[in-house]
Amino acid sequence: MSKIKTIRLPIEQELKDFEPYFKKSLKSDVPLLSTILNYMYRTKGKQLRPMFVFLSAKLHGKTNGSSQLAACSVELLHSATLVHDDVVDESYERRGTFSINALWKNKLAVLVGDYILAKGLLLQLESKKYNFLHLISRAVQDMSEGEILQIKKSRKLDIDEETYFEIIRKKTASLIATSMAIGAASVTDDPDIPEKMYRIGQDAGIAFQIKDDIFDYQAKGLIGKPTGNDIKEQKITLPMLHVLKKSDASERNRILRLIKRKNKNKAVVEELIQLVVENGGIEYATEKMNEFKEKAVSSLMEFPDGDARTSLVELVNYITTRKK
Repeated sequence: MSKIKTIRLPIEQELKDFEPYFKKSLKSDVPLLSTILNYMYRTKGKQLRPMFVFLSAKLHGKTNGSSQLAACSVELLHSATLVHDDVVDESYERRGTFSINALWKNKLAVLVGDYILAKGLLLQLESKKYNFLHLISRAVQDMSEGEILQIKKSRKLDIDEETYFEIIRKKTASLIATSMAIGAASVTDDPDIPEKMYRIGQDAGIAFQIKDDIFDYQAKGLIGKPTGNDIKEQKITLPMLHVLKKSDASERNRILRLIKRKNKNKAVVEELIQLVVENGGIEYATEKMNEFKEKAVSSLMEFPDGDARTSLVELVNYITTRKK
């Protein structure tokens, strides 16, 4: 049995019930919109965030209809942001297939993302789940601020480690944090528990994004070469930040000039990747990733032992050891 299947065991029924619930939430009477939404549903990922929702709920009580609503709200927000991200990043591939903007162009993709986001907010309003609405709205705000801050920094290339962590905390970690918080909120009225789960999810989410940033400098895929996509998009992430921090002023300026002016040049991208590898950038980022992972795991261990806690700990470990 694969690691992810083992992790899913305590919430197997919840995830099975979630499939039709989520699919129904994407329905539309507009034929073109319905076609696009069906295409998006068919290319869905591992649904890690609903797993965080259900396991967090099960850690603190018995899952219920509110837990399904919580998971659906998170997955709708995640889906909307992926559609918008592909437009912002001018990306034409998503999970090995064409992205929505590649097939239906940017205008439709933006509107589809807006529609999905609105569907999630309406679900919460119709159910009068105002605490869910607060959590989701906070995530939308954080994710938007994180994306804008990253765009600004990629233009000026003046990022430091503190700003890097602020970006990933808002852009990526906020949604995993919200997943754990909203899961807890679906089964308990104690306001302290969702906030504690939010902080744990934030640490796990930061570790998750650092892992993604490490991938860019490691050999992977069929060709066995790093992608260097972050360099091509002028995104300076933790492995490169470590190299810049170690370099003298002259070398630092040379690296930044290459990223700014030659970031599309294949030979230059490979040179910069090699620079990161040779100067310990991957090891440094891995060490930081493990610090956040261990912090999240340590906090989870404060809760009573059980299947939900075991799977949550395994899920946090999984997102930092995954191969893609």
